[in-house]
Amino acid sequence: MSRYVINGGKPLSGEVSIRGAKNASYKQIIATLLTNKTCQLTNVPQISDVKITESIAKCLGANIIQTGEHSLEIKTPKISNSIVPMGVGEKSRSSFMFAAPLLVRTGTATVPIPGGDKLGARPLDRLFDCYRMMNIRVDESPEKISFNTDKIKPVHYTFSKPSHTVTEVLIMTATAACGETIIDNAAREPEIDDLIDMLNSMGASIQRDSKNLGRIIIQGCSSLNGTNHQVISDRNETVTFACAALATKGSINILRIDPKIISKFLDTVETMGAKINRGKDEVTVTWHQPLKAIDIETEPEPGFMTDWQALFTIVLTQAVGCSSIIEKIHPSRFQHIKNLETMNAKIKYFNPEISNSKSYYHFNPESDSPNYFHGVKIYGPIKLIANNFTISDLRAGASITLAAITAEGKSVIDGVEYIERGYEKLAERLCSLGAQIEYIKT
Repeated sequence: MSRYVINGGKPLSGEVSIRGAKNASYKQIIATLLTNKTCQLTNVPQISDVKITESIAKCLGANIIQTGEHSLEIKTPKISNSIVPMGVGEKSRSSFMFAAPLLVRTGTATVPIPGGDKLGARPLDRLFDCYRMMNIRVDESPEKISFNTDKIKPVHYTFSKPSHTVTEVLIMTATAACGETIIDNAAREPEIDDLIDMLNSMGASIQRDSKNLGRIIIQGCSSLNGTNHQVISDRNETVTFACAALATKGSINILRIDPKIISKFLDTVETMGAKINRGKDEVTVTWHQPLKAIDIETEPEPGFMTDWQALFTIVLTQAVGCSSIIEKIHPSRFQHIKNLETMNAKIKYFNPEISNSKSYYHFNPESDSPNYFHGVKIYGPIKLIANNFTISDLRAGASITLAAITAEGKSVIDGVEYIERGYEKLAERLCSLGAQIEYIKT
């Protein structure tokens, strides 16, 4: 088990470049299996989630060559296996996304039940509903899901609630349906648009309705070509460094990021009193006065992203007054709070008073539990106290790392393998900004 030993309490300052997006790169590796032609991907981060996805792709017939530190050449002349291996597949929630290229290329796919972070159940009912409409048979068991079809049919499908990953799976699958597929109330994240750009460069015909961004129209085609595509930069990583600057009362210039894809976050911290300088492909985030408390609710794009809330909590512990966060995307995503409480954070759980939880929350009601809280109040500013932790979740792990950098004294964080799922050389890059982190890798 690897660990960070962190001596915190110093403002971070300097310049950092953003890597390719975790939530785009591994999905685009999967998308290369839609064709038997060669695909080149650049700006691919060196993180464990990407490595797991590469491993699965190789098991299914992909030939993958690393052509540079952040570049891959992928060619899958033939799908050699339509069953995603259980062991490696269970480690990542990406496993079920392989259903799309397997169905397109072979008409059959067997995938393990999705794994990933401990955020509550990850329902796939919206995928199953649409797949059945597309003439794809779905058979579930406690360990695996099997899909079969003799012909993928085009559909007009409306999501009851937007789903980021399922939207991407449906787009990939619909590229092989003969005719026009329309997806309404589709998710609007920039990573989806980056996947659409990649697929269009491969010969697909996919577009968002300019008057209704929640509508995606796909014209099916007989086959796709190869491509040379650069992965979009990681907005979650960008927000991590921005939160590190604000929590430690520092200033960081963040390069290789389009500020427009994190505009909701930047607008939020600007309202709190942070100084923001937006460039074409960079942004500078500076603490220059005490931050004001604020209330937020996580929402699908273009709202405040759920992946940001654990990181943002650290900033709120340093803001003046009582802030609140309501988590509307996942039923259970406050695992980081208990750790922060051991660091002297003053936080109170609550459940919002609402008239209709089914329409208010974006997770399925059956995924909820009476012991889950969906809101927290954070009181600040508070002096965080260093402590020792063992983590079991990517975003919670990143948030505790930021908390340890903010706190005075020595903290020890075990289990940083979870952080490496989504961040490339996080400790090294934080150290370049003035953090004191000893990375002990085992």
